[in-house]
Amino acid sequence: MSQQASLPDDDNWLLDDNDGEETPRPSEVRKPWKVLIVDDEKDVHTATRIALRGISYKERPLELLSAYSGAEAFQMLQQHQDIALIMLDVVMESEDAGLRLVHRIREELTNGVVRIVLRTGQPGQAPEQEVILNYDINDYKTKTELTTQKLFTTTIASLRAYENLVSLEKNRQGLAKILESASDLYQLHSLREFASGVLRQISALLDIGTDGILCVRNDNMVGRPELEILAVSGAYEYLAESGDLSNEPHLAAVFHQVFKEKRSIYQHPYDVLYISSRNRREFAVHFMPQWPLDAVERDLLNVFCQRISAAYDNLYLYNQLRSAQEATVVALADLAEFRDTDTGDHVLRVQKLTDAIAAEMAGDNHYPELMTREFMDMVGMASILHDIGKVATPDNILLKPGKLDPEERAIMEQHATIGAQILAKSARLVEGASYLSLGSEIAGGHHEHFDGNGYPNKLKGQDIPLSARIVAVVDVFDALLNKRPYKEPWSMEDTMKYINGRAGTQFDPHVVAALSRLVGEDRLPVQFGD
Repeated sequence: MSQQASLPDDDNWLLDDNDGEETPRPSEVRKPWKVLIVDDEKDVHTATRIALRGISYKERPLELLSAYSGAEAFQMLQQHQDIALIMLDVVMESEDAGLRLVHRIREELTNGVVRIVLRTGQPGQAPEQEVILNYDINDYKTKTELTTQKLFTTTIASLRAYENLVSLEKNRQGLAKILESASDLYQLHSLREFASGVLRQISALLDIGTDGILCVRNDNMVGRPELEILAVSGAYEYLAESGDLSNEPHLAAVFHQVFKEKRSIYQHPYDVLYISSRNRREFAVHFMPQWPLDAVERDLLNVFCQRISAAYDNLYLYNQLRSAQEATVVALADLAEFRDTDTGDHVLRVQKLTDAIAAEMAGDNHYPELMTREFMDMVGMASILHDIGKVATPDNILLKPGKLDPEERAIMEQHATIGAQILAKSARLVEGASYLSLGSEIAGGHHEHFDGNGYPNKLKGQDIPLSARIVAVVDVFDALLNKRPYKEPWSMEDTMKYINGRAGTQFDPHVVAALSRLVGEDRLPVQFGD
């Protein structure tokens, strides 16, 4: 234990002439600097608080914390990970308690940024040169040399060093988070999903709460509000239903100012980021940090805004490309329908039911390795190409009102191979999975049977692409329920009896089960039957 230190008269250690005044209340606006006093003598805590009262650095006041042993200080450091400065006594519950605490801070807590100033009343107990060389401390003072002015100088210098270290660490971590979050945003393929992702990433970047709003500015768009909410989180979720800021006039005014001046505005608590894109869309993001943002955080947000803009441009180009692909698919389907007028509504029903069955199977966790996001996004649209090969079928066979003879039947069956070949050739021009590659699978495989008795290649079981197994059921289901040149429509009961009776032979049982549930629960996506 340390000896009770006396206050030297000549230095007025830790005292000044204003010790009768009350300590001013810490700022309610700026986040304070946390300073931890670790000493087993209450008088040292009292005198330090008197000496440091009213001090602020960069308009941020001090918040003084107290611990009376190394063990208590360690617990406090675990609870307060943003302590900037520790004024640490060496001799407390043991002769080297302070030095042991330094080691635990740097090694166990891996805290390399907190500044540590050793203060001792017994310098012989811990020689300065040895301590400086062997322990990661930032200053070493005897209690007798710490006058009020010197304590002020030491405190401000320590806070400045801490601020610089924290800025470097924030930049390092922030840039790493920006790279990671930007990568995540590049994977999002809808505007509202993208907007929600931006709110999540800003929350993670600044380590703040989830309260936020992302708005898009609609210029001259009839029927759409000028400021349209794309995503909300936390305390603002109540705005999701209205979709505008009419209930938040002050916040709406800040958003309007951001769009008018085309810049981010920081008016805590009304911080709003401005984000523009190459296709002239403008966005603004409001979030609610607990404290006003410092320069490093603002700089990181500016970098992040650039990444958001690039990610949105990528989303826009992706959607443009996808729309172009969908237009190509529809044009190809229209080409096939031009000659077979009975299939016009058929392909649209097939598309919606294919999507519904795929979603039902994914919910049951069937074939999870095949139910990728790409598959779920594209299988419905690709399904409308299932009969594209019929463009090569002669009219006298395609439009024949009665049953086909064996020779005609053989010619008709060629449409599966022809459709697969046409689409496969086009798909090779597009890297990776596409509507065309999936459409090729469907065109070539939707007449295969689960037991291997179908055509054109007599594939069996899971050798048949999943997309084709789904469309095989959907195609027959719709064909039986609707009138064709060669048949009258069947009832739903007879249709399901036919399909259920062929589960495991003609059809994949999992696909049949998904369809049966949709029919039984009256959840078909469109009206089937004439």
